Amino acid sequence: MSIRLRSTQAQKNGADQADAGATRIAAVQMASGPHVGANLKEAARLIEMAVEQGARLVGLPEYFGIMGLKDTDKVAVREEYGSGPIQEFLAATARQHGIWIVGGSVPLVASVKDKVLNTSLVYDDKGKCVGRYDKIHLFGFEMGKEHYSEERTIEHGQNVVAFDTPFGRIGLSICYDLRFPELYRAMGEVDLILVPSAFTETTGKAHWETLIRARAIENLAYVLAPAQGGYHVNGRETHGDSMIVDPWGVVLDRLPRGSGVVVAGMNRTHIQRLRQSLPALQHRTLGR
Repeated sequence: MSIRLRSTQAQKNGADQADAGATRIAAVQMASGPHVGANLKEAARLIEMAVEQGARLVGLPEYFGIMGLKDTDKVAVREEYGSGPIQEFLAATARQHGIWIVGGSVPLVASVKDKVLNTSLVYDDKGKCVGRYDKIHLFGFEMGKEHYSEERTIEHGQNVVAFDTPFGRIGLSICYDLRFPELYRAMGEVDLILVPSAFTETTGKAHWETLIRARAIENLAYVLAPAQGGYHVNGRETHGDSMIVDPWGVVLDRLPRGSGVVVAGMNRTHIQRLRQSLPALQHRTLGR
């Protein structure tokens, strides 16, 4: 059973005010395994839960379709852009529910034979793919018995991606990108930042919430952060704590552990009021 950790009462009161007239957005949390079909079935169940709570845009975590027994497993199931079971699932589910879906990351064919592009794909409510972002920053980490090197199986993306939607301007990023604030500055002014992730428990416990809230505060934007959260068949432990954060840094909803969804309102009027009160984006002098 999923457990939610709500914000303080003061934060909740502020969130309720901002939620009036807002668009409901949701983040899905999973603990994906090595079987694509089983993961898609679980994603469908959780998306339906979000829809039942009024969500019009739903974000899935990084690697939602596969967390293999070894890193090369995702290479074996990589898809050509525009076709394949994972992409077909995303398009069909968006059409079925009449919602926008951000497929946190999908393994796509890369220019290098034994690698993938770790790609976030956005589908509109008609099931059309309207946004694509290939992960730029690739995770590398060594501490004790933990060793990760994404560059062994993933090809770097090249392009910063932000685009307009009915919900406002959206900027796309994936997991390790979160540590590079210059990426978000390069997006320009956006209303919503997506950060689908699979943070390790070690790094997540130390830095996840701090980084998520920092990106929201410095960009005066909402952040939707769907995460992998739990123990995986391959022995990996991911941090979870999927959350939605408002432009003032208030955590509107979060799920510390296990499968489930977090849902909150995104109010563009709230963004505009905060940017008028604190015009920090207009006060920038470096990198303009």
